[in-house]
Amino acid sequence: MNIAVIGAGAAGMMAAYSAAINGAKITVYERNEKAGKKIYITGKGRCNVCNASDLDDVLNHIVTNKKFMYSSIYSFTNEDVMKFFEEHGLRLKVERGNRVFPESDHSQDVINTLKMVLRDHGVKIIYDQLVTGIITKDDFLQDEKESNCHNSSNVDQSGMKKVIGIILKNGEKKFYDKVIFATGGVSYPVTGSDGTGISILEKEGHGIVKMRPALVPMNCTDECVKELQGLALKNVKVFFYEKGKKKPIYEDFGEMLFTHFGVSGPVILSASSIIGKKIKDGELSLVIDLKPALSDKQLDDRILRDFDDSKNKDFRNALDGLLPKSLIPVIIERCKINPFKKVHEIAKSERMDLVLAIKKFDLHISSLRGWNEAIITSGGINVKEINPATMESKKIKNLYIAGEMMDVDALTGGYNLQVAWSTGWLAGMSAVSDKL
Repeated sequence: MNIAVIGAGAAGMMAAYSAAINGAKITVYERNEKAGKKIYITGKGRCNVCNASDLDDVLNHIVTNKKFMYSSIYSFTNEDVMKFFEEHGLRLKVERGNRVFPESDHSQDVINTLKMVLRDHGVKIIYDQLVTGIITKDDFLQDEKESNCHNSSNVDQSGMKKVIGIILKNGEKKFYDKVIFATGGVSYPVTGSDGTGISILEKEGHGIVKMRPALVPMNCTDECVKELQGLALKNVKVFFYEKGKKKPIYEDFGEMLFTHFGVSGPVILSASSIIGKKIKDGELSLVIDLKPALSDKQLDDRILRDFDDSKNKDFRNALDGLLPKSLIPVIIERCKINPFKKVHEIAKSERMDLVLAIKKFDLHISSLRGWNEAIITSGGINVKEINPATMESKKIKNLYIAGEMMDVDALTGGYNLQVAWSTGWLAGMSAVSDKL
């Protein structure tokens, strides 16, 4: 059986491997000059291969269409991913949050392992080759009819389109028994993920769920973010609110970072996948609890102790033990206490204003950053048109879809690569086992 895999990213290479070990002859078409360009930049160049948590936890970190992922995740679990790489010579380690990385901390080692395995199983990768379309049986028969060579008995009795090949950028046609699409979404287009594959399938009748950046930093309208640029905060709690609502739409605990345009960091990136759809409905508020381990009273007690040691100091010089240096002027401005006021002169009501400024440091989110900064794509091929047990298209027979092309996305921590490995594995295995 001859199978074409479109895309040499995580999902594509795993699909090629899965199909190859089951006896198929595999040709991978990659538009770039090398494989795994997006793998190379994941995890800040270290590649967070997967997450070692139990499967329920893994599934709970999938934001969109979790149920669709059950079959593929259980077919090729996170333990299977780790076993695959370690059996092929890549040593792994587990870090905070059960994040799994190569011991070398080099993503290139992940790519090299995949390429080696594919080479050992006879998989051919053709680089610098853009696929611009597919050939379906009814297309082919129409061409034959126009050439007066049509035989009506060749019409597919199921009434479905049936893929029989691909079209390259130079117009050349290549014929295959099965085709697996794993061309990625539209995030980090510099890696080749510019939505070409999604557009091809849309033209062939697949529905597309509107795509937007996910796991992406956020823009703020507040001027103070420029003063705070570069400040990293650890162990803070964040809350996101819709305009006029008292109940947060999302909350999290962890690390974040101020940038010249707004906010970034782990808790912000994760939040973007949840709140992204809400931003279009109006400006959102981000409220940061800078001291979540302390209640209002405990924080006031802490401030009193600090003030007791700084009775004769100006207020502006009495917060060094409580807050990062760059944050102090911003907090002072927000609590409206005269920075030159002596500490022993500060009233209880003013201390309460200080507590409020620290416990409810609010910012205004105007938008998400763009595709060039998004780690993944939210949206894509509608999963209702894909068989979750096989990854085969319900629109086009013998065509399989895997990875970020689909409307599936997850939070940070290795979960999105797990989606790629699992769906790629299932697509490759199914393409070989399913009857023509």
